[in-house]
Amino acid sequence: MVVALGAVVAGFVQGLSGFAFGLVAMSLWAWTLDPALAAVLAVFGALTGQVMAAVSVRRPFALARLWPFLLGGWLGVPLGVALLPRLDVDWFKAVLGLLLVIWCPAMLMARRLPAVTAGGRVADGTAGMAGGIMSGIGGFAGALPTLWCTLRGFEKDTQRGLIQNFNLAMLSVTMATYLFQGLVTRPMLPLFAVVGPIVLLTAFLGGKVYIGLSEAAFRRVVLGLLTASGVAMLVSAVPNLLARYL
Repeated sequence: MVVALGAVVAGFVQGLSGFAFGLVAMSLWAWTLDPALAAVLAVFGALTGQVMAAVSVRRPFALARLWPFLLGGWLGVPLGVALLPRLDVDWFKAVLGLLLVIWCPAMLMARRLPAVTAGGRVADGTAGMAGGIMSGIGGFAGALPTLWCTLRGFEKDTQRGLIQNFNLAMLSVTMATYLFQGLVTRPMLPLFAVVGPIVLLTAFLGGKVYIGLSEAAFRRVVLGLLTASGVAMLVSAVPNLLARYL
């Protein structure tokens, strides 16, 4: 039931926003599932949702703008996969959650965000590498690149097309790496059968809602989801850290 609930909520959110399956699902699954299992399910679910999004919400993208993100991301995925078994999950969630909780509400409250134009392709590639690392850790490919695209001031459909294709590429590589390294085991397959159909349906419904969103509403949805994900991460991580050190 916990796996199904996480898939329902996260699938719809991904269809709506184009990212955040891993963030939303892990905020629910982290309470009861083993971290390695939760990471594999998050990558599988996010990849399934991205395939549905690519079919139901097609948006054009410029390869010249996308390739720095892809190159950085492909360099980052192996680093994230290597970090996964060595990662202190509570500290990871606490640091990422704090970043999202501080930065995203500040962006929400700003009436008009100045677009960041500095850094060029190197900065875009760095954001892509961060997304690749996060994808390898647990399917969080889109969170930081989405935040960066928002800072860049990209329009709604431009951002959706870029992030959708970036996520699809990163999650495909991540899932292939998990399979190659034996992180996907036979006992996980029944849970895949639960997550897959649910995500296909809910991501499709979320994509239909996305089509009706204005630019301002889409920005509020993205930043609101990132903030809520940060809060959920802090709620699950901080008590464990306090119990560990106090």
